[in-house]
Amino acid sequence: MANLSNLEPQVVWNIFEQMCANPRPSKHEEKVSAWIQQLAKDHNIECKEDKVGNLILRKAATAGMEDRQGVVLQAHMDMVPQKNSDTEHDFITDPIDAYVDGEWVTARGTTLGADNGIGLAASLAVICSDNIEHGPLEVLVTIDEEAGMTGAFGLEAGWLEGDILLNTDSEDEGEVYMGCAGGINANIQFPLQLEAAPSDHQTFEITVKGLKGGHSGVDIHLGRGNANKLLARFLKEAGRDIGIRVAAINGGTLRNAIPREAFATITVAPAQREEFKACLEFFAQAIKKELSATEPFIEVSLTPIVEQPQVLTTDCQTRLVAALNGVFNGVMRMSDEVEGVVETSSNIGVVQTENDSVFIQCLVRSLSDTCRIDAQEMVASVFELAGGKVVFDGAYPGWKPDTTSPIMQVMREVYETEFGSLPKIMVIHAGLECGLFKTSYPNMDMASFGPTICFPHSPDEKVNIATVGLFWKYLLAILKVIPTK
Repeated sequence: MANLSNLEPQVVWNIFEQMCANPRPSKHEEKVSAWIQQLAKDHNIECKEDKVGNLILRKAATAGMEDRQGVVLQAHMDMVPQKNSDTEHDFITDPIDAYVDGEWVTARGTTLGADNGIGLAASLAVICSDNIEHGPLEVLVTIDEEAGMTGAFGLEAGWLEGDILLNTDSEDEGEVYMGCAGGINANIQFPLQLEAAPSDHQTFEITVKGLKGGHSGVDIHLGRGNANKLLARFLKEAGRDIGIRVAAINGGTLRNAIPREAFATITVAPAQREEFKACLEFFAQAIKKELSATEPFIEVSLTPIVEQPQVLTTDCQTRLVAALNGVFNGVMRMSDEVEGVVETSSNIGVVQTENDSVFIQCLVRSLSDTCRIDAQEMVASVFELAGGKVVFDGAYPGWKPDTTSPIMQVMREVYETEFGSLPKIMVIHAGLECGLFKTSYPNMDMASFGPTICFPHSPDEKVNIATVGLFWKYLLAILKVIPTK
C-alpha cells in the first residue's frame, strides 16, 4: 500500500490508511469495529456499542463552545466488497491495497471503501483531535449500511443526544443533500424443472464481462449495461432461434451494485454450433455498438465445457428467460420536482442458480413511497406470472427534503464564505441512512455531504484527493459556527 498519510490533510488520510488495513465488508465488520474502539480508548474518548453493533463516540465541547447545539457526525463502517474476476482478494481477511493514481486514490482490482471510509476517517479525526473547535460532539458509526441498513434500522430512540446530524456519505464535493430515495429488496425464488441434456449436445459457458458496474443509486442514470439483462437478452433470442438449452445463469453479487459480469452454462446441438457462434458474435458486436459510449471494454466470450449438466425443461427455460428479459431495469421515471434526479428505478443485481432454483434479487428505489410500491409490484407481476415466488424485505423510507432546515442555511453560508460560491442543494436517488434516523429522531436537523468519489460499488472506485481537503476544511468551518441551543 502507498503511504497515504503523506497526503493532505494528513490526519484524515492517516486514519483512512489504518482503516484500509482492517477488513470491513458488510456483515463482517468485527475487525474494524474493534479497531475503532481501540482508537477511541487510545484518545480517552467515550465509546459505547449498542445491541446491533453500532458505535457511538462522545466528547465534550471545547472551551467556550459549551452552549452550542450538539452535533452528531455520522458514517457507516462497512464497505461494498467487489473485485475484478482476475483479482485474488479475500475481503474478510485481506487489507485493501490502496494507492495514489495522479489526482486520485484508488485500489488494485477491488473497491476502495472510500464510500464511506473517507467520511468515517474525517469524523474520527475530528473527535480524536485536541485542537479543533466544536460544541458537544458525537460520532455515530453504523454497521451494515451497504447490505441492508441493519445499523440504521436498529438505532434506538434516545441513544443520541445531539440536535444536528451531519451525514458524511455523499459523493460529490460542492453538493449538500437534504433528501434521498427510499427502497426495498425484491427477493425472487424461481423453481427449476430439470432434465438430462440431449445426449448429442455440447456444453459451453457464455461470459459477459468488462462492464463498469457501479452504484445502483448514484450511477443508475448513466446508461451503463447490466450484465444480467444483457445475458438474458441473448439467451431469449438463442433459445428461440437456435434451440440452445440453459443449465445455469449466474451474475452479480449485490443488489445495490450494477452487475459487471454474468455467466450462463448452455448446451447446443452440433448441427447448430456454428450458427450459435455466429449469433453470439452478432450479439457481441451489437451491444458493443449500442453501449460504445458507456461500456468501451465490454467482452462476450464462449468457453467449451466437458461436463454434461442437467438443463432446464423447455417450458421452464422459456418462462425464466422471458421474465429476466422482460422485467424493467434502470431508470423508470425522472423526478418532476427535482430536475435531473431519478425518481424511480430498479436494479437486477443478483441472479444465482442454486441446485433446483434460481435466486434473483432486485433493489427498487424511489423518492415516492407510492411510486416505489407501484414499481415493486411491477417486478413481482413479471416473475409471478412466470412462476416465481416474490418476497419483499428491507424496506427503508426516503428522507423528505426540508427547505426550511436551519443547518442547510448554515451550510450554504459557510460554503459561500469559505469557497466564494454557493453549494448545490440536492436530493440523491441513492439511499442514505438519514431517512431511517428520522424515524427515531424526527426533530433532528440533518444534512449530508462529502468529497468526490467516482464509481462506488465497483473496482473502479476512486476518491479525488483535492476534494478530501475541501471536505475537511468545510467540515471544520461548519463545526465552528454551529448555532447556540
